[in-house]
Amino acid sequence: MDIKRTISQMTTEEKAALVSGTNFMETNPIPRLKIPGLRMADGPHGLRKQIGTQDNGISQSEPATAFPTAVTTASSWNPENLRHMGEAIAKECRHYGVHILLGPGANIKRNPLCGRNFEYFSEDPCLAGEMGAAEVQGVQAQGVGVSVKHFAMNNAENFRFMGNSLVDERAAREIYLKVFERIVKQAHPATMMCAYNKVNGTFASQNEWLLTDVLRRDWGFNGAVMTDWGAMHDRVASLKAGLDLEMPGDTPICRRWILDGIADGTLPMEKLDAACENILQLIANYVEIAQPCEVDWEAHQQLAAEIAADCAVLLKNDGALPLDGGKPCFVVGELFEKMRYQGSGSSMINATRVISPKEAFDQRGVKYAYCRGYAENRTEPQEELIREAVRQAKQYETVLVFAGLTDYVESEGCDREHMRMPDNQLALIEALVQAGRKPIVVLYGGSPVELPFAESAAAILHMFLPGQSGGIATAQLLFGERNPAGRLAETWPMSYADVPFGEEYSKGVNECYKESIYVGYRYYLSANKKVRYPFGYGLSYTTFRWEDMHAQQADGCVTLTYRVTNT
Repeated sequence: MDIKRTISQMTTEEKAALVSGTNFMETNPIPRLKIPGLRMADGPHGLRKQIGTQDNGISQSEPATAFPTAVTTASSWNPENLRHMGEAIAKECRHYGVHILLGPGANIKRNPLCGRNFEYFSEDPCLAGEMGAAEVQGVQAQGVGVSVKHFAMNNAENFRFMGNSLVDERAAREIYLKVFERIVKQAHPATMMCAYNKVNGTFASQNEWLLTDVLRRDWGFNGAVMTDWGAMHDRVASLKAGLDLEMPGDTPICRRWILDGIADGTLPMEKLDAACENILQLIANYVEIAQPCEVDWEAHQQLAAEIAADCAVLLKNDGALPLDGGKPCFVVGELFEKMRYQGSGSSMINATRVISPKEAFDQRGVKYAYCRGYAENRTEPQEELIREAVRQAKQYETVLVFAGLTDYVESEGCDREHMRMPDNQLALIEALVQAGRKPIVVLYGGSPVELPFAESAAAILHMFLPGQSGGIATAQLLFGERNPAGRLAETWPMSYADVPFGEEYSKGVNECYKESIYVGYRYYLSANKKVRYPFGYGLSYTTFRWEDMHAQQADGCVTLTYRVTNT
């Protein structure tokens, strides 16, 4: 495609159409000039290719592989996991004719109550940036573009459509923008998606400092910038600021603003042409050369299991794990059969096949008795279920409790009300402890939780949101077929009362980042605040021996060398 020549042949009406989406997930084609439309789809950890022309949700989406979410993959500290995952998702995109994948989500985890933390990598911009860049590289190596989101300072859900993030420039540059900078400079994403919120008083969709000064001038980004779905406010101001594509589009008033702005001179034609050039470049890069692809769905199922097993974090182990597969055990908790494997919201995937821990146990012939203990779709304790669980648990030496955050307490669109697990799960664990049991707790969920039972549990294994093969990974780890190797990508406070300015978080339109650069471990280390588990924490089944240590001092540095043996 000769982009400059094509733009010179376009009418103003066609240009206005090109920079506006249609049919919820596509750009407008220009039939007269044989310009095809570009198709997009969610999401960060698996494809949600919707059927039809509207937002039809998970029930009307093509089957795809639900991979572990970002909260999970970041805990592997292994960019290759994200690279392989990105390659697999891109192949599924090509299979379904999708040109741009909406993800990864790279926002910093500023507060543990953010409802969308499951979709983000870390509180640390270096780790988040490295993992995000690897996913982008994996996707785009397969000829599919990405849209990195949500740019920027989108760290809360309650007021995300109209919130105003008030942040000093040092914190913005060193923490919240640094993750995006790493991804832009290392992986060169095809597009960036602006956030809903304002940044220091100006909506991200029309924030020239953010979209032009920082993104394009300082970082050298040369791709396209699109809105989050419905994030447009002033179409003329957005084009002047460096926003190219409005999604989902089909808004007549925005089209009229463009035409009127060109007519009266308030919108320079070169600004509109620049946006058109960026969209046409996307089409040239990802539509005109698109190649279909057959998918090995079983291989992707296994890849999801391998990644999930590599990401789980062993938080505690008094020697209870790994389990002896030949001994019977008692299993309690409805997440055993209704495993929460993905988050709620726009990134929900119509998984090709979900393998729960129950199915994985049954496939292995594990001898166990099972009791619900609680209803996963409720939060209040069910006393009859608890009594029955306690009664049965007395008959077994090993008690496994499957617990964690459910869709009813953690979801995109709202922030969590507190950092506790559901009351019915806490009541169950407390009753088992009071009855003299020392349970092994297997956790699922996308954010840190308070752990009042930490001292009473024999072991705590956190699977996070492990994707559709999470049951396989859970069983492999519990029975020692895989070694827990994950490390926390965020700090776990003792309680929410320890979170800096936590009482002010997500309480109003103006979100003031009073803690500045002191996010996550930067705060807890500086304040000498005790935490439940520090950033980077994680145990394993492995033991090590070290010997022959030698120290050398030179040029102000001390170098230690020694031999480490995995015993």
